[in-house]
Amino acid sequence: MDRGPRLTRQTHQPNVIVFLTDQQRWDSTGLHGNPLDLTPNLDRIARQGTHVANSFTSQPVCGPARSSLQTGLYPTTTGCFRNGIPLPEGQRTLADHFNGAGYRTGYIGKWHLADEEPVPEEKRGGYRSWLASNVLEFTSEPYRMTMYDERNEPVTLPGYRVDAQTDAAIDFVSAGGDEPYFLFCSYLEPHHQNRLDDYPAPDGYRSRYEGRWIPSDLMALGGTTHQQLAGYWGMVKRLDEAFGRLLDALKSLDQLENTIILFTSDHGCHFKTRNAEYKRSCHEASIRVPTVFTGPGFFGGGEVRDLVSLIDLPPTLLDAAGIPVPEEMRGRSLMPLLRGQHDPE
Repeated sequence: MDRGPRLTRQTHQPNVIVFLTDQQRWDSTGLHGNPLDLTPNLDRIARQGTHVANSFTSQPVCGPARSSLQTGLYPTTTGCFRNGIPLPEGQRTLADHFNGAGYRTGYIGKWHLADEEPVPEEKRGGYRSWLASNVLEFTSEPYRMTMYDERNEPVTLPGYRVDAQTDAAIDFVSAGGDEPYFLFCSYLEPHHQNRLDDYPAPDGYRSRYEGRWIPSDLMALGGTTHQQLAGYWGMVKRLDEAFGRLLDALKSLDQLENTIILFTSDHGCHFKTRNAEYKRSCHEASIRVPTVFTGPGFFGGGEVRDLVSLIDLPPTLLDAAGIPVPEEMRGRSLMPLLRGQHDPE
């Protein structure tokens, strides 16, 4: 499929990384008052960069939220209003825009925007480097990580799933070359493992958090909180450690100062307190997510208190990278807010 021309690289172009977690509540972070020290790396980066304090998903379920992150459009516009509906053929994505600006684009992890496994090239949203599964929770287990490469050959990586995926991300950013890169790294954690209906943290991590702090809504409503929250916290902790490893790799490669990094999640988690599963409700537990930017344009940005949606993040990334934001995107870039320009509407 022809997805537009490629432009030559300009020397000032920053690298761009999206570090996406799955089903992570906003209050799993120290930024939002969690007292368990689960996210010291994210908290540190937020203090140095820009913390989007009131960040919300466009729809609290995996596929629709991811369609917004790839397109800057509402799920009702793309047609991806529930899981299992692929992005429409020809729908322009972040990868298309970065490809057109001369970037090396890569996707690692969970896609959830196709309707088959493995994902054929025409359903990968334009990403040129590919190591992913459409539904990662069905092709992998916590200590058995399998995804598919560009040829749709299965690739099994060793270690805990978060660590294995982070190894692949570090390999991608280490590849070198003259092109800047855009990497979308999409983790499954801290989503539950469907087959087990549980949150399998790395060995030894669940016990660290058993019987400790519980958010007030979960304490009041119960659900599966007391059986599952400790494992969930353990997964969040390992994700933050992985985030720290990626930051260390960028620093060692002299890329950290010229790399825009977005950390966010597709939706939250309410532990079966509002319905029979973990999300798909309009409550804050389902819709509010952690969101932090760092890198050129975001250093010293402080805390953004305005309400921000996932559909605002794609135009923000393009704007920060100096790539024109297409009129079709329904979200708005945050860059004017960082310059103190507030829309009177």
